[in-house]
Formats: sequence, structure tokens, C-alpha cells
Amino acid sequence: MNVGLRGVGQLRRRLHGPGRDRGQVGVLILGLFVIVVVLILGAVDVTAAQLARMRLLDTADAAALDAADAIDERSAYRDGVPDHLALTDASVQAAAGAHMGRTPLPSGITDWRLVPRTGTPDGSTAVVTLQGRARLPMSGWVLEQLGGSVTITVTSSARARLG
Repeated sequence: MNVGLRGVGQLRRRLHGPGRDRGQVGVLILGLFVIVVVLILGAVDVTAAQLARMRLLDTADAAALDAADAIDERSAYRDGVPDHLALTDASVQAAAGAHMGRTPLPSGITDWRLVPRTGTPDGSTAVVTLQGRARLPMSGWVLEQLGGSVTITVTSSARARLG
């Protein structure tokens, strides 16, 4: 009878493996699951930040196009109108600010503002720089608790030719 019980014990060891390895696969699966979840949540946040950047860039493009058409009347009356519209930093900033005032805040952006670099480098090109804060759906609350956020800065330029 002892021989029969020993044979059952050997069969059990062959089927189930050594007893000290029990439960190790569960820990491995749990660790891999945590890594996969963190990667998925990170991918969602990166995608949300990229979408917010594209929406902010769309607004900067539209504001730059609007500002490129904003002629500085004072210099136009004083110097005439050459082959391009005469722009000043003030006319570009005013036109971009007016455009932003009538444009609703894009989804995924909590706030935005014109950066002081907005203006014209050469008197004929409107350069609009916007800065906004992105809302991240998965880790945004962690960043807010730590006192930080994701700030996105985009620049767009436009030029209006007359000829």
C-alpha cells in the first residue's frame, strides 16, 4: 500500500510541478497587467495632448491669417500700399486678440493666451504665438495635485500679398 501512495505522490509532482513555485505565475501576470495598464493610460494622455496641440495650432493659423489682413492704416496712409500689407506689432496683436475673443476655447484646452512674441518681424508677415494648458484625461488630476500642468506653445505665421 505504501508503494501505491508513493506513485500517486510522484504523479502529483509531475502534474503540478514543485510546490515552491506555486503562485509565482500570478505575481508575474499581475505585474504585466499593471505595466500594460500604465502604457495604455500613457498613450491616452499623449494622444489627448497631441490633439490639444493640433487644435491650438488651428487657432493660431486662423489668427495669423486674420492678422495678416489687418493693415496698419496709419502707415498705409503715410507710406502708401506697396505689394504687401503694412503690419505692425500692435496691429497683429490686436487682430489676433480679436480673433481669439470671438473663437470658443477648443476642447482639451483649459485656457490660452497670446505670447508677447506675437507681432511682425518684417512689417509684412504676421507671427502669432499662442500658449495654452492641455487637459489630460488620465493623469491630469495627478499633475494638478503636484501643482503642474501640460503647457503647449505653438507659433504660426501668415503673409498677405497684394499682387
